[in-house]
Amino acid sequence: MVDADRGSLFLVEGAAAGKKSLVSKFFDVHAGTPLLPCGSTENSNEVQVPWGKGIIGYVAEHGETVNIPDAYQDRRFNDEIDKLTGYKTKSLLCMPIRNSDGEIIGVAQAINKTPGGAPFSDDDEKVMQMYLPFCGIAIANAQLFAASRKEYDRSRALLEVVNDLFEEQTDLEKIVKKIMHRAQTLLKCERCSVLLLEDIESPVVKFTKSFELLSPKCSADAESSFKDSVEKSSSYSDWLINNSIAELVASTGLPVNVSDAYQDPRFDAEADQISGFHIRSVLCVPIWNSNHQIIGVAQVLNRLDGKPFDDADQRLFEAFVIFCGLGINNTIMYDQVKKSWAKQSVALDVLSYHATCSKAEVDKFKAANIPLVSELGIDDIHFDDFSLDVDAMITAALRMFMELGMVQKFKIDYETLCRWLLTVRKNYRMVLYHNWRHAFNVCQLMFAMLTTGGFQEILTEIEILALIVGCLCHDLDHRGTNNAFQAKSGSALAQLYGTSATLEHHHFNHAVMILQSEGHNIFANLSSKDYSDLMQLLKQSILATDLTLYFERRTEFFELVSKCGYDWNIKDHREIFRSMLMTACDLGAVTKPWEISRQATELVTSEFFEQGDRERFELKLTPSAIFDRNRKDELPRLQLEWIDSICMPLYETRCVTNSN
Repeated sequence: MVDADRGSLFLVEGAAAGKKSLVSKFFDVHAGTPLLPCGSTENSNEVQVPWGKGIIGYVAEHGETVNIPDAYQDRRFNDEIDKLTGYKTKSLLCMPIRNSDGEIIGVAQAINKTPGGAPFSDDDEKVMQMYLPFCGIAIANAQLFAASRKEYDRSRALLEVVNDLFEEQTDLEKIVKKIMHRAQTLLKCERCSVLLLEDIESPVVKFTKSFELLSPKCSADAESSFKDSVEKSSSYSDWLINNSIAELVASTGLPVNVSDAYQDPRFDAEADQISGFHIRSVLCVPIWNSNHQIIGVAQVLNRLDGKPFDDADQRLFEAFVIFCGLGINNTIMYDQVKKSWAKQSVALDVLSYHATCSKAEVDKFKAANIPLVSELGIDDIHFDDFSLDVDAMITAALRMFMELGMVQKFKIDYETLCRWLLTVRKNYRMVLYHNWRHAFNVCQLMFAMLTTGGFQEILTEIEILALIVGCLCHDLDHRGTNNAFQAKSGSALAQLYGTSATLEHHHFNHAVMILQSEGHNIFANLSSKDYSDLMQLLKQSILATDLTLYFERRTEFFELVSKCGYDWNIKDHREIFRSMLMTACDLGAVTKPWEISRQATELVTSEFFEQGDRERFELKLTPSAIFDRNRKDELPRLQLEWIDSICMPLYETRCVTNSN
């Protein structure tokens, strides 16, 4: 249209003024030039002009039209392109191309008016001025389409990243390699590294693990040189973990984008000298976990096209690293869970070995003659709690199971029953009162009440089995301190079970653990339904020994009895009755003859005083009167109040229930 011999088109790249440049793949267009630049993806076909340099840079910076008859007479002319192409520029017409917002997005240049080499005329300028707005619209639309296509590709790549990361969450090295491979694919860079912090809670930045990946697009010689250098120099790996840019990102949580590493004081040129790998640009961003804690940094080096990483690269890398952080964090957590599981497995194995009885003990009781109920006196509610030694209590417990017909009814393997009883005994601690003897005494009183009170005709066999087992297990692993102490001290039990019935939940779970141990399941031959019902009843029985629950339900129980409203066919009435039965047996020491009751009370009091001492010296608290040995003179009054307000109403109501 303007009779130019040749032409060129330069497009603006970069957002900020300091980073803008003009880039062209169409810098030498003539009659024989194909429509598309040959090998358009190759960096060698690009010509880059700095912003403001030469006539092209001047037009882009100032937005003015430049029409000169002899380029070499204009001081703004840069002959580098002529030297590059071997073409002699004489006349030149150069104009800015604007988008719909008036922003300069490129520069068009017509070179050497034909024929004869005359200068470009005013009419030529008018033609270009009319033509270039349409070019601006076309270029802007093409750029928008390219940008949207690029964002689509990047979004798709991020989805693929998510899929990759969450497919593999069991091996840290595998997931980091996937991350680095994806980072190279997304950002088209020569090298990628991931550095993980040793301690995310520590204010001192120290990397404990480093992972490196070199792009396969780098030359084989460079890769070989890099590997050889790394192998020969142990200090390279030290530099990788201690480089100042990565440390800065990890400490501040802010990304660092270095366009020219050698011009940045934070860059250590020793890295290049050691590795033989020339670092041009660096993009380093923090890796966060789900709690917004920095767990490491990810770093990419040198775009393959030789350009520095731009803002779009940084935004993409930051988005990419969000998912990477989740993937790495999940993998680390999985590893921690595996280690915790292994520790738990070892602990349970050790516990199982040390907390279960020996084969010799089982054989001893399996072969023993079991005395009759009358010989043991276990059907007497005035039974002497201190009359049997630890082994005699095992034989007495065996007799209870046989006398109640549970061994035959539920097909309980006798050897398993012996083993289970011995292991239950072993899992009571050597505390002053809440020990194996107390558990046996509670069970003995339950047995006496069941066999002499007529409750065998009222309760089902499953309920009776749950009550007997519940009595024997109701204080398993008791530590000699109550629920209030667990809450005050913030013990592991309180953290695990909360502050409601803390110990009782622990006793039940400990009972379940023993039942699940090899060779201890006395319920193995129950049907699926009976087993499910029994475990529910067992849990209710053990939790019922929490006095808080007793206080919550006793008013309802007393009213039902006093109004003769008790109905054995109502499930809730049966449950509250079993709960009261458990409490009655748990507190049963107060019903025994004076000498027996006195011994039990002394043990309880001593255990309470030990708890009070711990509250005073460990927790720095003043214990309540019943736990305070400094107020032991108040003990008789407190014990009488306990009996009159808590125990007596329960036993009086039980007598009424029994007579009904």
